[in-house]
Amino acid sequence: MIIEKLIRKLKGNPDYKWESAYSERDLLSVTLVRFAQIIRGLWLRIFLKKCSGLVFVGSNVKVRHGYLLKAGKNLILEDNVSINALSVNGIKLGDQVSIARDCILFCTGIIAQKGTGITIGDRTGISARAYFAGQGGITIGNDVIMGPNVQIFSENHNHMEIAMLIKDQGVTKNAVTIGNNCWIGGGATILAGVNIGDGCIVAAGSVVIKSVPVNSIVAGVPAKIIKSREVN
Repeated sequence: MIIEKLIRKLKGNPDYKWESAYSERDLLSVTLVRFAQIIRGLWLRIFLKKCSGLVFVGSNVKVRHGYLLKAGKNLILEDNVSINALSVNGIKLGDQVSIARDCILFCTGIIAQKGTGITIGDRTGISARAYFAGQGGITIGNDVIMGPNVQIFSENHNHMEIAMLIKDQGVTKNAVTIGNNCWIGGGATILAGVNIGDGCIVAAGSVVIKSVPVNSIVAGVPAKIIKSREVN
């Protein structure tokens, strides 16, 4: 199959293969969509700081401050993705990163407080409607998969002064780090200052408020370790 071989080459994975059969109509539809995305990507890459390969861009994608965005090979931005790279470090996306429809990535909340930035590693897939607030910095490793509606926050409002309005008390920025080969379930929320080690699984709907050691499975609100993936 020509399309399968082409995808295998783009992914750089000689073992990649389809596990399902598709009709000619299916393949034509997929090809036309991807072709249109490549055409949009040719226009977008003009405005990016750096881009190493193809860019697949869906409809209604918005990228602001693209001169602060670096992308590796074969970036996919599905429909309605919104990216604002304004920050100290900008946004860095590795090879074969895919960002699904309706995702929001931004690095600066209010213009008076310039944010830190967002880094996403190679072959990481971000599912639909993710919300990444990179004011304090977000770093996501390689080969991470995420379900829909994942939220990551790297900034908190100060609130201890009772006599002051919360909005006037400033913020505290704390970076979030997610290691390599992690699975973040749908609807999970990860709060500022959390470090999730390599090989971790965060169950759907969890709220992670504390750092998680490598190869842990966590679940709940707040999330707690329920199991280790390591064989004893």
